[in-house]
Formats: sequence, C-alpha cells, structure tokens
Amino acid sequence: MIRITLSLLLFTLVLGNTMAQDRVTGLNFATRSEVIAKHGMVATSQPLATQVALDILKQGGSAVDAAIAANAMLGLVEPTGCGIGGDLFAIVWDAKTQQLYGLNASGRSPKSLTLEYFKEQGITHIPALGPLPVSVPGCVDGWFELHKRFGIIKMEAILSPAISYAREGFPVTELIAYYMRSSSYRLSQYENFKETYMPSGKTPEKGELFKNPYLANTYEAIAKKGRDEFYKGSIAKTIDSYIKRNGGFLSYNDLASHKSEWITPVSTSYRGYDVWELPPNGQGIAALQILNILEQYDIKSMGFGSAEYLHLFIEAKKLAFEDRARYYADPAFSNIPVQELISKEYARERAKLINPNRAAKSYDAGILSSPSTIYLTVADKNGNMVSLIQSNYRGMGSGMTPDGLGFVLQDRGEMFSLQEGHPNVFEPGKRPFHTIIPAFITKDSKPWISFGVMGGAMQPQGHAQIVVNLIDFGMNLQEAGDAPRVQHDGSSEPTDERMTNGGVVFLESGFDYHTIRSLVLKGHKVTYDVGGYGGYQAIMWDAEKGVYFGASESRKDGNAAGY
Repeated sequence: MIRITLSLLLFTLVLGNTMAQDRVTGLNFATRSEVIAKHGMVATSQPLATQVALDILKQGGSAVDAAIAANAMLGLVEPTGCGIGGDLFAIVWDAKTQQLYGLNASGRSPKSLTLEYFKEQGITHIPALGPLPVSVPGCVDGWFELHKRFGIIKMEAILSPAISYAREGFPVTELIAYYMRSSSYRLSQYENFKETYMPSGKTPEKGELFKNPYLANTYEAIAKKGRDEFYKGSIAKTIDSYIKRNGGFLSYNDLASHKSEWITPVSTSYRGYDVWELPPNGQGIAALQILNILEQYDIKSMGFGSAEYLHLFIEAKKLAFEDRARYYADPAFSNIPVQELISKEYARERAKLINPNRAAKSYDAGILSSPSTIYLTVADKNGNMVSLIQSNYRGMGSGMTPDGLGFVLQDRGEMFSLQEGHPNVFEPGKRPFHTIIPAFITKDSKPWISFGVMGGAMQPQGHAQIVVNLIDFGMNLQEAGDAPRVQHDGSSEPTDERMTNGGVVFLESGFDYHTIRSLVLKGHKVTYDVGGYGGYQAIMWDAEKGVYFGASESRKDGNAAGY
C-alpha cells in the first residue's frame, strides 16, 4: 500500500502544479527577474550587506574587498548563519592571471584535546554546544589572506560600514528574528549570550533596531591592528580566558599558530562546462561525483521534476555520500584519493549500481586503489569574481560568547568522528570535515557563473541541481535557484553509521502528486518539509553582451544588485 501523509497529499494537490507566480516574461519558477548590470554585481543573503558591498565597488574596491565588507556586515545582521567565530572558504577568479584560486580558511582542533579525553569521559559523539566542539575560527585570517592577494582599498574602509551599523543599529528582518529567537532557547544558558544578543531580555523582533557595540569594537580593533589582534592580541587572550573558564580546550597557542591555506580548486567537465569545487576537508567534490553519474543519462529528455530524473538524482546522491562518509577528511592527516573519486571511470562503475526502477536501501562506499551558513558572490568592473561561503555551523554556533567581543564561537568540531581509524577521527590540531563549499563554473577556460547553495548536507545536492537546471533544463540564473528542490537525507554523515534504510526524500512545494506517487512506488520514503533546502546566490558573466547577471535566494532575504 502506498502511504503518503495527508498533509503532503493535500499540499501537493493544491500547489503541486502551480508556478512561483504569474509573470508577463520569464520562466515558470522565477520569483523575480535577474538583475543585470555592466560594472559590478553583488548577491548576498541580506539587502543591507548587498548595499554595503556595492558601495565598496563604487569606491573602487575589488570584488574581494566588497566580499569582505559584505561578510563583515552579514556577521552583524545575520548572526544566525555566520560570524568571525566561524570558518571561511572562497574561490576567486582573477582576471589578470585568468585563473581560479582557492582558499581554505578553516580552523583546527585544540592541540591539548585528545581522543583519549572523550573516551575517559564516556563521550561517543562530540556535543553540538558548549566548549568541546569549538575549533579555531578561521574567518578573520581568511579575510586578510584574500585582501593581501586581491584587495585594493584599506581594511579600515572595508570594515567601516559594518562598524557604523553595529554602533547605530539596524532593523532586524522577519527571518533573522525568527532564527535568533529559536537559537536563544538553546544558547541563552551560556555566559554572555544574553548580554550580547538579548540586551532587553529577549532577542529582537521584526523591524526592531538591534545594536552590537561589542562587535563594533572588535571590528574596529581588527581594522586598525590587523589579523594578529585576533590571533595573537587582546582578542585571542579574551577567547583563551573565556574557554578555559568554561571548561574548554581552545587556547591562545591554538589561535596564534593558525594559518589559512591557498589550495587548487578541482573540477569535472559536465556537458562541456567545467564545474569547480574545493577539495576536502570540505564536501565540494560530492557535487562533482553526483554530476559525473548524471552526465551518463539524457537528463534533458526526462524533464524537470519527473520521477525518472528525481530517482536518478537521489540514487547518485546516495552513492556520492557513501564515499563522502568514508573518505572525506583533512588531507594533512589522510591520503584522500580526490582524482579517483571525481574521475569519469569511477562514475561509470558506480552508476552500474543504480536500479532505474527501485530505490536502494544501502550502498557500499567505492573501493579505491589508494571520506546554517551564508553564501555571497561579488564581481567587479575588472572582471574579477569571488565565490565565498562562511559559517558558524548550526546557526549561531556553540553558544560560547567570549567576554565583550560580540560574536559566538563555532561548533565545527562536532563534525569529527570519534571512531578510531576513521579518516575524520578527532586528532589534535586537525581540521574537521566541513560542509560549507563555494562553487564556480567556467566555459572554455573563461568565467561563467559564481554560485553557491547554503545548508549543511544540502549544499552538494543543491550545487548539482543548480548545474542541471542551468545546463540540462535551460533555466535562467534566477529560475535555476527558485525551482523547487529535492533533498535526500540518509544516515551517511561523517560521524554516523552508513545508510541502511534508504533514507528520506524531502520535496519542496512545486512537485506534482503523480511524481511523488511514482517515487513512492520505486521505494522512496517521501515527505514534505518547508525548510532545509538551502539558500542560493549567483552571478553570471555574459561575455558576448559584456554584462553581469545576478540572482538571489527567494527563500531567504536574498538580494542581488549591480551598477
């Protein structure tokens, strides 16, 4: 018997065949037109951050200058997704050298914390909150590494808008008010959280002016004294003291020894387009593995939203994520067979495991010869483009809010496994497996699209869906992001056991009942969920017309703007 929840059935019968809205021009799923401009383009998840970045571009700043300004602003206006207590990754297209550059600005685990400690305490999974999951925040060092290589204007000018907004206050949006309120239920127990984010006894409501003078002071110190103020100066000392007082392990020495790493992006060709991701310790190559499998099928003829396409996508995701759970980790500690994992030959062998008529309950990882967030993108008048993603993990992070600094430290260390022998097992001074991934697409070695999708394990799934929407289904930049998404949630997380029950398929509104029924008949467990599909920003360079196209996320407060 086919079982679909009543709420899902009613929802799909009412909304399943509707478009986003009636439009005079444009395509079915676009909630708004693309933004088009000649000199520069910014797409972020918050309108005030977009405006700040656009102002930097107009002042003669580079794409990287504007991206840093936007990221700093987002740390203020969207603390539920990012902040300088977290990590950062970026892909930069440099117009001068005509090359892509990758930056891994993720932090490492405390050197004084060991696997034996967790065993002695009887801890089998690293907790999500408190001092234990805190790793070194890499964001600020990432800013200065990007700026040193690609910046034009001074850091004081870049951080000035965010400092002003932090002192004068900004009106909180409905979405951020909701997430701050829900985060406060878990995090208000920790020292200084209420003082920073609940000064009136509660988190701000929609439209209420919110100030963060502590963050203004921190930004000002960083702007004047540089990255060493964060990692070797008063800020580092404050973090060290706070964590020790709360029973944690992150120390001044951990901060002082931190450095980011410039890395080479990796790619796969998808129907003549090169899709670029960063190699582990992030999960970007999972998107490339999914695309390599999908490329073997005539996706276009299947049609968007068809059960045939969705089944194939879900099974390809399952295969890629089994490898993700088995192999992805810090390459400084594990020999990760990246090139083999993203090879066409390997994808052909993996695709043979897919039954076109039946959902798999489980797959084995491949046998090889050798395992809440913000996204923004900026392009400038000189042709430089940056794809940047930054996060605290789990929204507002660990709850650890150092004295008078105005931000929460990340809980990214939760992603470590405590299973001995696993590539992602906890070790001192090691970078955890990471979910945040920027992306880029080139065509004939020239820049085409800088894009990203937020949301944990949704990110590589979202990346692959965006690429397919653009290339196979011919959607425009806005429609590709607005089109309804699918997310498969199995148990193949880096710290969990492998998938054994087939997982659950979450479908966003917009897929019709017949598609859902067909997926259930193939053995998929299908449900409906309003959230968890990520957020999307993108910029496309049209070389023929000499203009940028921008698109933003309709599910959030996204805003694209150009000049």
